[in-house]
Amino acid sequence: MNWEIVIGLEVHTQLKTATKIFSGSATAYGAEPNTQANSVDLAFPGVLPVLNQTAVEMALKFGLAANANINHLSAFDRKLYFYPDLPKGYQISQFHIPIVGAGFLDIELDDGQHKRIGITRAHLEEDAGKSLHDVYDGMSGIDLNRAGTPLLEIVSEPDMRSAAEAVAYLKTLHSLVTYLDICDGNMQEGSFRCDANVSVRPMGSSTLGTRAEIKNVNSFRYVEKAIHYEVERQIDLLESGGIVKQETRLYDSVTNTTRSMRSKEEANDYRYFPDPDLLMVHVTDAMLKEAIASMPELPNAKQQRFQSQYGLSAYDAKVMSASRALGDYFEQVVAMGVNAKLAANWVMGDLAANLNKHLLAIGESIIDAAALAALLTRIEDNTISGKTAKIVFEAMWAGEGSADQIIETRGFKQVSDTGALEKIIDDIIAANPGQLAEYRGGKDKLFGFFIGLAMKASKGQANPQQLNDLLKQKLAG
Repeated sequence: MNWEIVIGLEVHTQLKTATKIFSGSATAYGAEPNTQANSVDLAFPGVLPVLNQTAVEMALKFGLAANANINHLSAFDRKLYFYPDLPKGYQISQFHIPIVGAGFLDIELDDGQHKRIGITRAHLEEDAGKSLHDVYDGMSGIDLNRAGTPLLEIVSEPDMRSAAEAVAYLKTLHSLVTYLDICDGNMQEGSFRCDANVSVRPMGSSTLGTRAEIKNVNSFRYVEKAIHYEVERQIDLLESGGIVKQETRLYDSVTNTTRSMRSKEEANDYRYFPDPDLLMVHVTDAMLKEAIASMPELPNAKQQRFQSQYGLSAYDAKVMSASRALGDYFEQVVAMGVNAKLAANWVMGDLAANLNKHLLAIGESIIDAAALAALLTRIEDNTISGKTAKIVFEAMWAGEGSADQIIETRGFKQVSDTGALEKIIDDIIAANPGQLAEYRGGKDKLFGFFIGLAMKASKGQANPQQLNDLLKQKLAG
């Protein structure tokens, strides 16, 4: 039997606020356990939550960017469940009336095809604390620093039909929230994590299969691997006569498997009801106008502008606009007079390779935009060749100084003096009369032989184009 894969994603986006959604506690990552939780976060009797206005403003920005309906009135609900890292015994979330309604994102797949993925809703909620099972022998520790951290949970429609589509959607969403500067997008720290709802059904069927929810996957690669495994598990189960249970599962990256965590709760199991301590959120026209005015240039618009303004190919423009920080870096290099194609090649090539090798983000690059522009300028003015520039780049990365300092210290400056190059060529021709005769007799491949000798004689510093032109003239006789 042929099977169709059906995937929907719930993405938990940690909002980039200085304080928590309902208290004044800090949200900084990495603090000592239980040092960033006050009486509101710890659910002391008699304390009341106060909504963080910045979290609302960030949610509005996302809604606008995701082509979504904004609910001018939204409300908070209590989602009741009991877990050690949930001090109140309930989570403040939005269920009945979320702040962001239906919208969509357009994604592009690796083969160039485009697809529209529906967004069901995006709602504000507080994060829970964190249970630590590997700190104390035989006991679990509870860190409540994260309790109350603002989240925007973005729920997609079940519109994805492959792991590749799910990853493309996640990457598009990740790019969007970081462009908007509402989330730092750090997946290792849990700032951007997703639950994947995966099911299969017979090809051609319109009835959804029973889904399994893979919980809290925090890398694009793991999402892809987890979906692949879960699809195979469900198909094997169904084809052997079994049934798929609706449940929550965890992905184990070591064994590349998913395992059952608990049976999946339905909404009525959580006993949602309106939170009596919080008023409804009223989004005014003034708030929307302010949100619109503060919107940055979004990825798709930047990609199109990079093509029209700088003449980049669709591929180059897509890569250069993949993140806001990368696009800014590229434009800073170009603003210093560097050819846009040359700048894009170096950013995608040597710079990206070194960033990946050292696990650095573009904002952490050892070579900043001004330093790279200075190096590329020396290629364009023929001070050094592109090959030599790669050596200079590595020396800059190693901290040996600026491009000009390294070029001077190592004697890399190209020989562009016509007289000096002609003397080198004349000496080589005089020393190789046999090869000269063969070349003039039609053995064109010997041109490379003469080029090699000339580059060696100039210690690799001859201007390649100038040397090429002069050698052709001399060999022609």
